[in-house]
Amino acid sequence: MSLSTDTPPGIADALGYLQHHLQELTERQNTSEHTINTTLAVLTTQLQQITQLMTSSAPESTVAPPPMPMSPPPVTPLSPALAASSKQRARPKLSSPPDFSSERSSGRAFLNSCTLYLRLAPEQFTCDKEKIFWTLAFFKDGRAAKWFENLFCQEVDTGVFPIQSWVDFEQQFRSQFFPVNAEADAINTLEGSLYYQGNRTVDDYLNSFLILASDAGYTDPQTLVVKFRRGLKLISRVRSPPCLLDDPLTLIRRPGTQQPGGSTKRG
Repeated sequence: MSLSTDTPPGIADALGYLQHHLQELTERQNTSEHTINTTLAVLTTQLQQITQLMTSSAPESTVAPPPMPMSPPPVTPLSPALAASSKQRARPKLSSPPDFSSERSSGRAFLNSCTLYLRLAPEQFTCDKEKIFWTLAFFKDGRAAKWFENLFCQEVDTGVFPIQSWVDFEQQFRSQFFPVNAEADAINTLEGSLYYQGNRTVDDYLNSFLILASDAGYTDPQTLVVKFRRGLKLISRVRSPPCLLDDPLTLIRRPGTQQPGGSTKRG
């Protein structure tokens, strides 16, 4: 771009400066564009190379096998104890023994009642002491309650309960609350008149007589018949069947009926 000859010197200098500066900017722009184009070309080449490498190194696609079905975990069989508890039968409802009256005549029946309960429900007791304390809970009156109290007084004095096993408890109970001589007492009763029928029915008299005969050890049939007839009321003798009068043991010899024990023979 040329200037006219009539351009003032100051303006000519300014225009010359602008022209020079514009030329420098144009050169810089051209240089920047060249640099950008070169950089883009290099990046494009590198991107193509990377794409080719990824394509060539990619593994061949394979079809994934179907998942294996999961087998159920093994079933562990129940132990015999668990199997028995799971199939545990319902136990019969048990009645507790009655309160003990302290009478020696009822001592055997009370102990038998307690023993039966302990055998039918052993899972309720973990040791002999629990069995003993449970039995003592029925000692509420009379001499039995006093004996119960003395046992605990001994424990307070010594620090140890005086009875440690169920066998020991049974032995001490027998000595304290069983008849002193059941055989002699039964013999004395049968030799007197206290065992007579009185106002009782024939069935009640027969049951009582058989118990006395068992305790006394009477097994001789002739002796039993004589004593049984002697205690029977006259009107009952008339109404009773001949077989009962001839041998009162005929009723207890039936199946399922207990026969009096003992081996002593007395007339």
